[in-house]
Amino acid sequence: MELVLKSRIMGSRAGRIAVVFFVSIVCLLWFSQEGAAAKKPMAVKIGRGEARVTALEGTVQVASEGGRWRSLKTGNILKGGDQVKTGSKSRLEITLPDRSFFRFADHTNFKIIQIDVSERASTRNARVNVALGKTWANVSKSFGVKPNIEVACENAVTGVRGTIYRMNVNDDKSALVRVYDGEVRVWGGGKPMEQSAASGPPTSVSGPVSISGPRSVSMEEWVEIVRTMQQISISAAGVPGKPKAFTEAEDRDDWVDWNRARDENQNIPEATQEETPEARGGGGFFNWFR
Repeated sequence: MELVLKSRIMGSRAGRIAVVFFVSIVCLLWFSQEGAAAKKPMAVKIGRGEARVTALEGTVQVASEGGRWRSLKTGNILKGGDQVKTGSKSRLEITLPDRSFFRFADHTNFKIIQIDVSERASTRNARVNVALGKTWANVSKSFGVKPNIEVACENAVTGVRGTIYRMNVNDDKSALVRVYDGEVRVWGGGKPMEQSAASGPPTSVSGPVSISGPRSVSMEEWVEIVRTMQQISISAAGVPGKPKAFTEAEDRDDWVDWNRARDENQNIPEATQEETPEARGGGGFFNWFR
């Protein structure tokens, strides 16, 4: 009897030791996981045809195709066809799946024409049309696909290959592009304008002839390459100047400083196209207990 009692007591102690050991291991894994999560930003899913709002100050409104204007909030998703306008003293940042950023100052109106970014599908296309206001673009260099990312206004289109630049579009449709890193291809022209077929020096004719009315011809197309710390101005008529240097001193203002700080720190959730198993709540040892 005494031997049986001792065996039961020893078994009970061994069981308690095993439980304590198991709980200790679970706690260790828990705190290790929490510590790792604190050091690494949580992955946020951004789909192939989407951009996520990752910073917003003030008031910003969005209208999908055929829809009404509604308030935009941090974390919301934007897609092709969405029109956006920022209010007074407002700022907006959106992030693409490749970790490229577009930022917009107050009193800016723009439309997302296309977002199609997927490393798996080897596609990286995005286009934003700006009707009015200020836009800042930071195109990621780390994505494994050649970018076809454009910011356009009525009189010019900018195309980039891993760079940082901004575009200002004024009320009269004139524009200014400044490049901070890399190079930007800026082009325009090709718009129809009215020109009379009867222009030019007079010529003699043998008799009555039919004179055609005004016809549509194309403006001369142009392309300029703007490099680091250079700018280009495009007039309201769509005529470009030549690229020229600008200085940091003449460029400094609150808008530029805010963008510079965002580019340096980028303290926002990591953008990934596909969710990881951990982000979905599956996979990993600790999830066995959920």
